[in-house]
Amino acid sequence: MDQAELSIEQVLKRDIPWETYMNTKLVSAKGLQLLRRYDKKSESERAQLLDQDGPAYVQLFVSILRDIFKEETVEYVLALIYEMLSANPTRARLFHDESLANEDTYEPFLRLLWKGNWFIQEKSCKILAWTISARPKSGNGAIATGEASGSKKQITTIDDVLKGLVEWLCAQLKQPSHPTRGAPIAISCLSSLLKEPVVRSSFVQTDGVKLLVPLISPASTQQSIQLLYETCLCVWLLSYYEPAIEYLATSRTMQRLTEVVKSSTKEKVVRVVILTFRNLLPKGTFGAQMVDLGLPHIIHSLKTQAWSDEDLLDALNQLEEGLKDKIKKLSSFDKYKQEVLLGHLDWNPMHKEANFWRENVTSFEENDFQILRVLLTILDTSSDPRSLAVACFDISQFIQYHAAGRVIVADLKAKERVMKLMNHENAEVTKNALLCIQRLLLGAKYASFLQA
Repeated sequence: MDQAELSIEQVLKRDIPWETYMNTKLVSAKGLQLLRRYDKKSESERAQLLDQDGPAYVQLFVSILRDIFKEETVEYVLALIYEMLSANPTRARLFHDESLANEDTYEPFLRLLWKGNWFIQEKSCKILAWTISARPKSGNGAIATGEASGSKKQITTIDDVLKGLVEWLCAQLKQPSHPTRGAPIAISCLSSLLKEPVVRSSFVQTDGVKLLVPLISPASTQQSIQLLYETCLCVWLLSYYEPAIEYLATSRTMQRLTEVVKSSTKEKVVRVVILTFRNLLPKGTFGAQMVDLGLPHIIHSLKTQAWSDEDLLDALNQLEEGLKDKIKKLSSFDKYKQEVLLGHLDWNPMHKEANFWRENVTSFEENDFQILRVLLTILDTSSDPRSLAVACFDISQFIQYHAAGRVIVADLKAKERVMKLMNHENAEVTKNALLCIQRLLLGAKYASFLQA
């Protein structure tokens, strides 16, 4: 059978020759006694044994994984531990019992991440995540490192464990060991581990942030929705960490999160994305990016929906107010861009202000004439006469004020689009379409004689 498809139940049906291991001194007599009491017993019997002698069982299981390399046995012991922790995750505290201070309880699992088949890798990863999350805090609130005090024995420190685990998780996102389960298990673990400062630092240093971006896309199936939610949860956790924020600002993260929030109906997904936006709004250029992406309009639309989560409703209100403040502080061209990108144009004063065009006409060159291209798209797609009229007028203004305006607009095939509007039923549209064609045909030299 393919080890990737093995289940816990199938593995635990095996009969492991514990007596043989005792005869070869790989298991002690006391260890054999503990195993005979525990193995193949009911869940309630095992629970009672763990309550009575939990640390001894942890020590036994870890020592078997350290000393025995037979795959079937390693899988079996991992299945025992996985079953023990999945039934009651608080049992992970047993790994941090004072009696185990000189035991390297992390090392076998960290090693098995890289050495074993998929069943071994996956179970080792989950067990590590549980035990890391359960580790105690010291008196001052700092996390205990797990180093042995008063011992010469070299023990894997928690920082080593976290860095090693992050390295494996990033490897799963780059080249998964399992085609369908590699990325989901990595994201699931990261969504809980990125609360740790060491994990955030290590993840960013390993260039992990860029590995999240492709996974941020609208989802439909239950499985893909969970993966999307946990990926967005990772981004939210990283939005508290300055070095990660720098990367989020320069990647396509904002565009992808915006697409997700526009199309998702799953409340937990919308909530974590909106909370991320709220975190990022006051930082760097994020506010301007959000305005460019039409987020004010999206937030307005989201507020009309029936959400039950109070945190989400509060975050939507805060984000809406924050974006209003951001728009007030934006330059006149930023405001103009926001209007064009939303696709709803009106006769705001800047459209006809000569100073606006003189000062900002070169800004139209940004992103390969993005704003000019959007104006042309409005001509093709809008059914609003006012938007069509203003778009025609703005294109004619660009022709007049940009030194190469006529050539640029001609190259973008504007003439055919504007000509179609010459016969529009709305007089305002036809008037401005005519003005645009005249300026396009006459050029800048004579355009100043034509007034709207």
